[in-house]
Amino acid sequence: MSTAILTGQPVPGSSIEGDLRSLGFDVRVAVDAADAERLVAEAPCEQRVALVDARFVGHVHALRLGLTDPRFPLAAVPGAVTAQPEGRVTLTRALARENSAGGGTAVAVDSLPDRIVTALADDGAEVYRPELGSLVAAVPADPQARNEARQAVADVDDEAVRLKSAVKSRDGFFTTHFISPYSRYLARWCARRGLTPNQVTTASLITALIAAACAATGTRGGFIAAGVLLIASFVLDCTDGQLARYSLQYSTLGAWLDATFDRAKEYAYYAGLALGAARGGDDVWALALGAMILQTCRHVVDFSFNEANHDATANTSPTAALSDKLDSVGWTVWVRRMIVLPIGERWAMIAVLTAATTPRITFYALLIGCAFAATYTTAGRVLRSLTRKAQRTDRAAQALADLADNGPLASLVTRATRARLGAPLLVAAAGTAVLAVSLFSGVTWAPVAGALVYAVTAGQALYRPLKGALDWLVPPLFRAAEYGTVLVLAAQADVNGALPAAFGLVGAVAYHHYDTVYRIRGNAGAPPAWLVRAIGGHEGRTLLVTVLAALLTASQFTVALTVLAVAVALLVLVESIRFWVSAGAPAVHDEGEPA
Repeated sequence: MSTAILTGQPVPGSSIEGDLRSLGFDVRVAVDAADAERLVAEAPCEQRVALVDARFVGHVHALRLGLTDPRFPLAAVPGAVTAQPEGRVTLTRALARENSAGGGTAVAVDSLPDRIVTALADDGAEVYRPELGSLVAAVPADPQARNEARQAVADVDDEAVRLKSAVKSRDGFFTTHFISPYSRYLARWCARRGLTPNQVTTASLITALIAAACAATGTRGGFIAAGVLLIASFVLDCTDGQLARYSLQYSTLGAWLDATFDRAKEYAYYAGLALGAARGGDDVWALALGAMILQTCRHVVDFSFNEANHDATANTSPTAALSDKLDSVGWTVWVRRMIVLPIGERWAMIAVLTAATTPRITFYALLIGCAFAATYTTAGRVLRSLTRKAQRTDRAAQALADLADNGPLASLVTRATRARLGAPLLVAAAGTAVLAVSLFSGVTWAPVAGALVYAVTAGQALYRPLKGALDWLVPPLFRAAEYGTVLVLAAQADVNGALPAAFGLVGAVAYHHYDTVYRIRGNAGAPPAWLVRAIGGHEGRTLLVTVLAALLTASQFTVALTVLAVAVALLVLVESIRFWVSAGAPAVHDEGEPA
C-alpha cells in the first residue's frame, strides 16, 4: 500500500480521495505544510508517498500516469508529486526546506505539491513529467475555474485515452493495422482479470514453442497449425507491452522477459522448421542458421548505431533531414517501415509461407527479405554517419567497446602492443577478411592461423576509443565473423548433427550479446568481466572452434560444438537470470525492436 497525503482544505463534492484509493493509495489529510512533512516522515520508508493538492481536478488516468509509474524515483503532474523509496530523501529535504521557508502556514493559498516540484528542480533532481495529451490535471484557483476544469474532464473519455496510449505510437504497418486494433482490448481484458504482463509474455513464449513443435512434425497440418500459432504468439507479444502501458506494470523481470523472449521464440521456430524439413528429407539447417545470423547481425547494427549516437553532439546530417522530410509524407512512412521487415511483417511472412509452402522456400524468402532490409538500413546509417559531424562521448565509446565483446586474447594484444595498425574499423575489417579467406582456403590449419590474425586485429581495433564516424560497425563485423566461422566449419564437417550443434552454439552466444545490449540500455553496464573471460570473448571462441575443427574428426567436432554450446548457455543464462531478477536491475520495460 502506498500513501497519498492530501494538502489543503477539502473541496465539497471532490472525488480525489476515492480516485487515489482506486489507485491503491492509503489517503491521509494534512492541514498545513508542517503536518504534510510529519505525515511523509511517518509513512513506512519502503512505501511510495505522494503529495496531492486537495483541490486537484483531473482524470484518474492522469493521476495514474503521474503517481504510479514504477520506473521513476520522482514524478509529478500539476497538483501532485510522488516519490518512490529511492526518492524519499530528496522529497523530504525539499519539503523540509519549503516548510521552513513558509513557516508552516496553511497551504490553501497555493499548491504545495507544485512548490515542491519547483524546489526539486532547483535542487537538480530529475522529476518525470508524463505526457498527458488531452487528459486534464489542474488545481483550479476559484469556483469558475473548477467548473471549467470539471467540464473539460467530462469532455474527454478517460478510458479511450488510456486504451489509445497503451499502443506504441510508432510501430510497423502489420502491427498497427492488423494487430493493435483488437489486441488493446485483449490487454484491457487481461488487466481486469488481474493478469500481469509477465504472464502474457510467458503465454506468448509457450504458444511460439508449441508452434515450433507443430512445424517440427513435418506434416502439412503441422505447418498450417504452426503458422496460425505463430500469429497468435505475436498477438500475445503485442498484448504484453500494451498491458504494461495500460496498467503501468513495469518490472525488472518484465524487462528481461520482454527483451529476450522475442528472439528465443523466433529462433526456436527456425529450429522447428529445420526439424520439420529434415523429417521430409530436406536438410535446411544451414539456411536456418544463416537466417539467425543475419537477423542477429541486423540487430547489432541497430544497437551499435543507436548507442554510438545516443548522446552525440552536433548530431545532424543532410541524410537525417531528408529522412525527416520523407516522414512528413504519410505513405512513405509506411513503405519505409515495411521494407525494413520489422517483427510484425517478418512473422506474418514466415507464418503464411510456413502454412502454404515448404521450410526451404520460407527460409529463402526470409534470407532475401532480411538481406535487403539489412542493406537498406545499414546503407542509410553509413550515409548519416559520413555526413554528420557528431562528437561522440566517452560513454558511447565504452558502450561500443562492451558490445564488441573482446575477451582475454584481444585484451592481451591491447596491453602488449604499442603500435597502432590503423583505424579501428579498417583493422577489424582486415582481420575479418583474413579469417574469411582462411575458412575457404581448403587447408586444414589455415582457419586457425586466420583466427589468430583475427584475435590480434580484435585487440588492435579497441586500442583506442571507438569514436570514429563508422566505428559503430566494429561490433557487427565481429558478430558476423564469429557466427560465420561456426556456420562455415559446421557445414564443412558434412555430418549429421554438426549444423544443429552450431545452431545451438550461435544461439547461446547470441543470447549473451542481446543480454549485453539490454543491460547497457538500462544503464546497468556490461555483463561482469569474469563472464566475458569465462566464455572467451568473441575472438577466443572463434579461435577455439577453428582449433577443434582442425584437431577432431567430423563426429568429434559435432560433439565438441554441442558441449561448448551447453557450457556457454549455462554460464550466460545463470548470470543473466541472477542479474535480471535482482533488486539492482533497471526497472524498465522494453518497447520492442522495430526489426
